Amino acid sequence: MEERQRARRPGGRGARVGAAVHQAVTDLISERGYGKFTVGEVAARAGVADSSIYRRWGDLETLLTDVALSRLNAQSPMPDTGSLAGDLHTYAAAVAREVTGPDGLAVVHLAVTLSSNGEQGLRARDDLRVERTRQLQSMLDRARDRGEHAPDALDVLDHVMAPMYIRVLLGVGPLTPDYVDGLVDRLLSTRWP
Repeated sequence: MEERQRARRPGGRGARVGAAVHQAVTDLISERGYGKFTVGEVAARAGVADSSIYRRWGDLETLLTDVALSRLNAQSPMPDTGSLAGDLHTYAAAVAREVTGPDGLAVVHLAVTLSSNGEQGLRARDDLRVERTRQLQSMLDRARDRGEHAPDALDVLDHVMAPMYIRVLLGVGPLTPDYVDGLVDRLLSTRWP
């Protein structure tokens, strides 16, 4: 029992292994692209045994989904500035920093390519969308509770996040603060029910 508790302790060996494996996946995607590496290569890069990866994640697709979801959750915590405008500007700036950061493009590529990889990839895509929508919805619900008019989560995805992701994927210009603020301002200038 004591051994089991030690294995679950936050920040312990399990957390270090998870972080090393996640970083190995991100690095391999950056270097080679999606689908061009094996569990064995991830394990070697992370300094762990293949069996550790199979025991914890089961297969490469589950591991890739876990990496994408964890990066998504860590990527952009939902701000609470006291106003929808403040929250959206802060959130959009954080997303822009993350997707243009050292691992940002790899994570965006991972999220995109997971969705084209069979049934499990579609589930991964849906998990990512549901999680991102849940995060956004919490921010939008807070705004409504304060009496502010707020768009739907899908509107935020369409008008703020999608243009940033497309620019990063296609290499079309930088995500300057003025550009990102402009996306949010255009969204906020629309009247929502």
